[in-house]
Amino acid sequence: MKPLYQSLFSPRRRGLVAALLGALASTAGLAQAPAPAAGAPIRIGMIEGLSGPFANTGEAVFRNLVWATERVNARGGVKLPASQGGNRPLVIERFDSKGQTEEALSALRSAQDRGITIVTQGNSSAAASALIDAINKHNERDAARQMLFLNYSAVDPVLTNEKCSFWHFRFDAHADMRMSALMDVLREDTQLKSIYLIGQDYSFGQAVLREARSQLTAKRPDVKIVGEELHPVARVKDFLPYAAKIKASGAQAVLTGNWGNDLTLLVKAARESGFEGRFYTFYGNALGAPAAMGEAGIGKVIAVADWLPNVPTPESEAFYKAFRERFPSPADDYVHMRMQLMIESLAQAIERAGAQGPVNAATIAAQLEKADVTLAGQRARMRGADHQFQQSLAVAVMDRLGAPGVKFDVEGSGYGFRVIRNLSPQQAEQPHTCTMQRP
Repeated sequence: MKPLYQSLFSPRRRGLVAALLGALASTAGLAQAPAPAAGAPIRIGMIEGLSGPFANTGEAVFRNLVWATERVNARGGVKLPASQGGNRPLVIERFDSKGQTEEALSALRSAQDRGITIVTQGNSSAAASALIDAINKHNERDAARQMLFLNYSAVDPVLTNEKCSFWHFRFDAHADMRMSALMDVLREDTQLKSIYLIGQDYSFGQAVLREARSQLTAKRPDVKIVGEELHPVARVKDFLPYAAKIKASGAQAVLTGNWGNDLTLLVKAARESGFEGRFYTFYGNALGAPAAMGEAGIGKVIAVADWLPNVPTPESEAFYKAFRERFPSPADDYVHMRMQLMIESLAQAIERAGAQGPVNAATIAAQLEKADVTLAGQRARMRGADHQFQQSLAVAVMDRLGAPGVKFDVEGSGYGFRVIRNLSPQQAEQPHTCTMQRP
């Protein structure tokens, strides 16, 4: 297979990247990129499920990370003094976890064997928790090869609370933050009197249901929980029995943290069973869910995200158009602002570390704690106390393409998401219980 490093720096790719950045620059204030850096690449190990039932989510991550590194590389790479190797490009190296925690740990060992000191992962809080433990132990016994862990999607709140680590940085809003944003909309649904809670049976899914119970009690005590269920992760092929129970319960709405095929198959089964209630979701805005719901989802599927394509600003529109030019296939349409900001934060931290002395996991982490980045009008910062990224959150409802506020659809489905609530980083922020142990 052709190395990614070579593909990033072909003449054709350089021209394309420059053109896309030029389009963004007109509205987002980004500078036109000089020639890519020629120094030795800084390698980032992406540990993700690239095969198995959640392979589509892993490939979506890869596209996002590649696009983010292309942006950095097109403006000259990470700028370091000559003594630190000069300007250096960022390169993503793929490691397939197959959606399994043990495989993720095996991938981490492979990355260590290849001399990679920066790894990133997100599509499983269980895997993220195991990686944090493994990296903590590795860094304690091998100070010369310490590693950083950048987390873009593992949102169990414990990861930046009880399990917080100096070596781990989370760039997604955690489950309690996302739940609070959803509840801001749910509590205004005065017709809602009954709800069904369903999720994946692992740490994240359990945390979502636990927080749903807590916030419903606090914000909508009049809403009755008429059903609550956890199901195996990535093992259910037919959700019709679950959908039948949801319908039989009389629930007016479903709240779920499901993602990937577990969400797509759930909403498809709900449609086929005749369920007509609302879906309050963490991830209902892509990866087949809108197409699976179809017309039945209009006005009824609600999703929360750090950013959505129909955020109504010129900078946001230019950003999304540039992504679609880079990845024009409808099947590739799933862009994450947080992953772009994560790579920007990393580049910023490496440059700041290099300006002060040696560049290694510890010096990068010390600067990453102070990350403050802006892209396409979206500004975010890292909270040093617990390494939880603080950024905007948007809540949106599914509607037809072309409806007011729906300029862009999702994956060519004809359906998009109209933003109905924007939370600033200050509004989305929540307290933490982390007691950071620093080396």
